[in-house]
Amino acid sequence: MIKILVAGYSGSMGNQVLQLIDRTPEFKLVGVFALNATEKDRKRLDLAEDVKIFDSLAQISTDADVWIDFTAPSAVFENVKFALEHGIHPVVGTTGLTDAQVEVLQALATTKNVGGLIAPNFGMSAVLLMKFAKEAAKYFPDVEIIEMHHDNKKDTPSGTALNTAKQIAKNRIPHVQGASDEQETLAHVRGGDYEGIKIHSVRLPGYVAHEQVLFGGPGEALTIRQDSFDRASFMNGVQLAVKKAPTLTQLFVGLENIL
Repeated sequence: MIKILVAGYSGSMGNQVLQLIDRTPEFKLVGVFALNATEKDRKRLDLAEDVKIFDSLAQISTDADVWIDFTAPSAVFENVKFALEHGIHPVVGTTGLTDAQVEVLQALATTKNVGGLIAPNFGMSAVLLMKFAKEAAKYFPDVEIIEMHHDNKKDTPSGTALNTAKQIAKNRIPHVQGASDEQETLAHVRGGDYEGIKIHSVRLPGYVAHEQVLFGGPGEALTIRQDSFDRASFMNGVQLAVKKAPTLTQLFVGLENIL
């Protein structure tokens, strides 16, 4: 039995996680955490009487094995740090961590001998998109990324798009794309830039999580696209990560690293 604490349980992804735990016999929910947590949530979400409800890190006292985090970019670093310091294996779906913060957390995980996973995306289609895009970059070094999400997403670009760019950069011949004398007549119209790779973010109601990677070459083009139409699509990846997390002794970034 894997005992789990869910941080960000009241959000859309947190609610999906609660349903996942409820239908997985080897998972047991022992605690939930959110800054706006209230005892009223017990009845509203049908939480068992033995599930502890916390509204601050300082309040948390738990025997959880795994900490699942779907909170906010502003909170995730302190949350994961807390989990590692208390011997809880983190499974993190919250995006927005900087490279420097990830390095700090990985060093702490090594020191504490408590591993876990930070996943920019738990969807298998997104994991495969990143894998295929990395491979294609060896043959198509000219590439741009378009990511599309719902209008309530707080961070831009998405963690998936940024990680896609990082994977592509490992295989791509570094060079400047576009015209050497290119001028923007509208600021930022060319999007963000990661090592010469342009990233464009779309935020609109009706979308969930979508990404396109566009490669161009002389006389041809290649487009790789993935679409997540329902947040339930991420739960297979979360389930896999939770089962694997208690055996890990280092903090990995990317679901592909534990498949």
